[in-house]
Amino acid sequence: MQGLAAASASGVYGPCRAAAAIVGRADLKLGDRVEPVLEALKAASPNRFRGIRHTVTWDPHPEIESREKEGVLASAEYRAGARVLARMGLSLDIGVCFPQLPELASFARALPDLTIVLNHLGGLTRIGPYANRDDEVLATWRSGIATLAPCLNVNLKLGGIGMPRLGFDWYTRAKPIGSEELATSMAPLMSYCIEQLGPDRCMFESNFPVDKVSFSHHVLFNACKRFSMGYSNRARQLVPRHRDARLPDRPGLG
Repeated sequence: MQGLAAASASGVYGPCRAAAAIVGRADLKLGDRVEPVLEALKAASPNRFRGIRHTVTWDPHPEIESREKEGVLASAEYRAGARVLARMGLSLDIGVCFPQLPELASFARALPDLTIVLNHLGGLTRIGPYANRDDEVLATWRSGIATLAPCLNVNLKLGGIGMPRLGFDWYTRAKPIGSEELATSMAPLMSYCIEQLGPDRCMFESNFPVDKVSFSHHVLFNACKRFSMGYSNRARQLVPRHRDARLPDRPGLG
């Protein structure tokens, strides 16, 4: 990754700066023993390594994938590892299931010096045991997002909406969704997140290639632009961080 980033930074391949910042992987359950792992990652990329990703999704329903044990965010070892991360000035990318959002808020309050980046709209899930229960599920999700608002060290990625677990049918369609419909569909979820955390603590994410099951990157890029048009110029500069030009929804088409 460091080599690819250096090749991109040379400018030989155009203005894009791929992998200008790199997020690695380390197990925070190592506690204090995570420090040499982080030092090794930093040595591998001394100018681009910014932090690590440790997903802690847990749910009591077997239909929902769990990647960690219950209550890991409150465990002594995980918090010890997170304190090492904060001391080194590194960030934590994290994924949770939406019922865990209050746990994440408690974790964030306990480690105010740690920059946390929450993935995929806070782990909203509307399939399996959470299907056809939008009144209850969305209320729980909104409440969880709201608990993060006072935690100024928490930032949120607005994305992952193309994954089937979000409950939309786009991945089943014979004709893929276009950017205009996608912008309208994702607006209620993304607007609520921005309303709660503010544009300076939210960022669009592509989540590709995972989201490709539902739409193309061009369509998502354009949908984010369409959605953000209702915000002020300052807010648009904070959230989208992309060019003003709109891409064709399909490469090569105007």
